[in-house]
Amino acid sequence: MAAYVIADVNVTNPELFKKYSEQVPATVEQYGGKYLIRGGEVEKAEGDWGPTRVVVIEFENMSMLQKWNSSHEYSGPLRIRQQSADTNVLFLEGI
Repeated sequence: MAAYVIADVNVTNPELFKKYSEQVPATVEQYGGKYLIRGGEVEKAEGDWGPTRVVVIEFENMSMLQKWNSSHEYSGPLRIRQQSADTNVLFLEGI
């Protein structure tokens, strides 16, 4: 079953975050992931959630998603993201 990363990203240091944005796609691709949504305009339809930047990445399954998330290749970019953005992240299985 496919697994998804859904992230709500509030960039606090655009210059540093740019380094993350440049490094992370290769790690996603290495683990078979693909971006479905990466930024773009957000229009609130209803509710209290007010994300500024949404990212959705699809992986073949939860195992591959978790391997990517805990991988050596992603560890450096992850630290950069944590220093340059406030982020809420979910891992979900779905069809």
